[in-house]
Amino acid sequence: MVVGLIAGGQKALTTAVEGAEDDPVLGAEDLKTISLSAKDVVVGIAVSGRTPYVIGALNYARQTGAVTIALSCNPSSAIAEIADISIAPVVGPEVLAGSTRLKSGTAQKLVLNMLSTASMIRIGKVYQNLMVDVTVSNAKLYARAMRIVMEATGVSDDTAESLLWKTGNDVKLAILMALSDVELQEGRDLLTETGGFLRKAINQKTAKSRKS
Repeated sequence: MVVGLIAGGQKALTTAVEGAEDDPVLGAEDLKTISLSAKDVVVGIAVSGRTPYVIGALNYARQTGAVTIALSCNPSSAIAEIADISIAPVVGPEVLAGSTRLKSGTAQKLVLNMLSTASMIRIGKVYQNLMVDVTVSNAKLYARAMRIVMEATGVSDDTAESLLWKTGNDVKLAILMALSDVELQEGRDLLTETGGFLRKAINQKTAKSRKS
């Protein structure tokens, strides 16, 4: 769902790959490798807003019809002119001249957090202010799932445990069963019909109950 690309590939996360960011063709090639399509959104990240790798990637993304976003700390940057949307927090001079890993890096991380959080909300992974698409893969996440079900529904810990057992640790389904008094299969059907949006599923069940 979210793919991170960096000039020089995964190796560049731990070892500098000198010159990789200076190649605009490489940016385009990396997007071709992941089969970018018009259904995708590409966020090009460069503090200066002029990194060739990012420019090449954004130009290719526009050719494919993907939505493009430029994230830099320079409102008048080259990538701002290419992209459909420009996000450019102005942080002022760095405390240590010559570095873009201080205020600029922090500001861009905050923007990316906002983009990812808003995206998760818009695609139905949140109910109220709770993350309800939790994948229960360890004890810590099971405890989190329990708390989420209890907070969303007001049920006891025993009831939350029973609901999670019935649903195979499906938090959304457990909440729906508790709030809408539906059986397992009906709950699954409602979530399927509403594209996985818990609130829509609850509202749809309420509407059906009123009609009947």
